Amino acid sequence: MVNISETAGEKIQEMLAAEETPNMFLRVGVKEGGCSGFSYGMGFDDERHSDDKELDIRGLKVVVDGDSVKYLNGVEIDWKESAMGGGFTIHNPNAVATCGCGSSFRTATDTGKPNPDAC
Repeated sequence: MVNISETAGEKIQEMLAAEETPNMFLRVGVKEGGCSGFSYGMGFDDERHSDDKELDIRGLKVVVDGDSVKYLNGVEIDWKESAMGGGFTIHNPNAVATCGCGSSFRTATDTGKPNPDAC
């Protein structure tokens, strides 16, 4: 369902270790908004919900909420270094359009709720 590159996995493990909170996991999701209709969310959490789907990816505990599952099937999360530092990138094969900043998308069947002022 969700793929995490080796480089991104190492970075996530490093960031989780810095949190120093037991039982933390990576939560990945989608919410309506962004300039194309949907925007990605990714962060650490220690609270599960009844509709969450739990995945084990590269030894990482990854949780996706039930509403986001259909938008994240096949998503690839990577970490890229640049002259300005580094950051996560998300490639979503379900996206038919993305915004210039790369954090917003829409699918062929769902446009979400675009916010042109988001980028």
